[in-house]
Amino acid sequence: MRHAVHVTDSATALTSLERLRASLADVGLSLPLDGAAAQREAAAAAVRQIDDYVRPRLADLDAPLLAVVGGSTGSGKSTIVNALIGTPTTRAGVIRPTTRQPILVHAPVDAGWFATDRILPGLARVRGRITEPGTPASSAGDAPTSTRINELMLLGHDKVPTSLAIIDAPDIDSVADDNRALAAQLLAAADLWLFVTTANRYADAVPWKLLDGAASRSITVAVVLNRVPPGAAAEVLPDLQSMLTTRGLADAPVFVIEEQPLDDLGMLPAEAVAGPRAWLTGIAANRAERTRIAARTLRGAIVDLDIRVASIATARQQQLDWVSGTTKTVAHDYSSAAEAVDDATRDGALLRGEVLARWQDFVGTSDLFRSVERWFSRARDTATAWVMGRPQPVIDVEVRIEHGLHAVIVDQAGRAAAASWAGLQRSEAGRSIAQAHPELGTESAGFVDQAAAMIRDWQGALLRLIQENAGSKRIKARVLSAGLNVVTVALMIVVFASTGGLTGGELVIAGGSAVVGQKLLETIFGEDAVRRLASEARKDLATRVTALFDGEAARVTAALTDASFGSSPEALRRESAALLEDVRRASESGDAS
Repeated sequence: MRHAVHVTDSATALTSLERLRASLADVGLSLPLDGAAAQREAAAAAVRQIDDYVRPRLADLDAPLLAVVGGSTGSGKSTIVNALIGTPTTRAGVIRPTTRQPILVHAPVDAGWFATDRILPGLARVRGRITEPGTPASSAGDAPTSTRINELMLLGHDKVPTSLAIIDAPDIDSVADDNRALAAQLLAAADLWLFVTTANRYADAVPWKLLDGAASRSITVAVVLNRVPPGAAAEVLPDLQSMLTTRGLADAPVFVIEEQPLDDLGMLPAEAVAGPRAWLTGIAANRAERTRIAARTLRGAIVDLDIRVASIATARQQQLDWVSGTTKTVAHDYSSAAEAVDDATRDGALLRGEVLARWQDFVGTSDLFRSVERWFSRARDTATAWVMGRPQPVIDVEVRIEHGLHAVIVDQAGRAAAASWAGLQRSEAGRSIAQAHPELGTESAGFVDQAAAMIRDWQGALLRLIQENAGSKRIKARVLSAGLNVVTVALMIVVFASTGGLTGGELVIAGGSAVVGQKLLETIFGEDAVRRLASEARKDLATRVTALFDGEAARVTAALTDASFGSSPEALRRESAALLEDVRRASESGDAS
């Protein structure tokens, strides 16, 4: 049975892979919600693995296998790599970390496979040189330096079998963060692992966490149990094999290297690594076995990727849910503010104080209102008696209404901003938004002017509304006789003249004032028309106030927009499922060929 991948199906799978990679690269987990940082790193790690391993292996199953030698600090990885090749190529010693720059050793004929960024594209290529004969392992290669952590040294050596390369990776539990990250990256890019541990440390948690990951990826693993005291293998080996079986790695061969002195160059004798060398050489020499390992590891990596994508998609959904919930809360804060303004225009609050005084001053002294029907004169006279001072023209009333309405709108905008700001402060994610946008704590800088312009626009709309409803010559004559401004102000008074919330003399004045205004409008337009005009005027004001506050709320939603950018959870799941299906179909096509 062959495990080759059909070319056409492989191309389809590569297309699906690129879609998934793009979604993972733009996953958008910017909000500091619980677990978001871990899933953000998981997405970045998934992108690296796609670039380092999945894409190149999916494109060519026959490319040389990559065997990564990994393990804990001081386990002897570099010493074993040197012994496998038969000469010091990588530095060994007691200073930690010893391996900083990853070294890839390959057969000379395979140089072309690794010289480009086909695999591990994030690591710059550096061509190394074989250490001069007689150089001790403690001086092999270049001196350790942290600046080389992003370089991959390439060494060609005829002792490495063709179709297989070996990487000496940094310690998986290195004291250097960059070393640990690179070790994990290299292991994720491997077709097979040669995992090195010691008799003293084989049960450590860190190695087993990585081995659990290897099992989940169905990766081919061999374990080197190094530095085993003479006679201790009979006790340690069964326990190690039991742990491997429990973790789903029962098929992993275990090679025991007893504690023994190194030669003058710091090298193990060749026979000490005969087992792992034969294992690697046997795989390299068997094309069918290489293809089987490559296909098995590739499928395992993609299945494991799908599991990780599911968790990333869940984290992404949590981000979007938070944004949606916060957006709704902010919308509610500003909707409540708009309702508060509407309530203020219904309960008589806008007709208190100076507005009432100026309107009644005008009502009580105008020849026009003296000529309106006599039945409401008692209320008018009572109101007039309450007002002291010099009469003012109707424009003064209009200005007072404008100022009162403006004050209410600005006050409610400030309250809504404070409420939404307090809401953001209740969570770490909200605080991160607030910290980045401190201006959201109050109404916007231009809001005062915008509110004033909106009120003037509404007053202008009332003028047009009255003009549009003065259809007949008789109505137009009455409007002109009364004065367009007078009729407009009368309509505003009717709109705002509910007596709710007013007491005593204010109630008398407001009630009388409203009656005067309404009676004037009814005399001009008729009773039904006045009700319609007042309703339209109120709805128009409410619409304008809502639009004004929507603009304020949009400042917050705009600040939330960055958290909304990114891949959708549905796209992540869909693209991962498509990749799985494409790889399954490609594998079946290969088996049938």
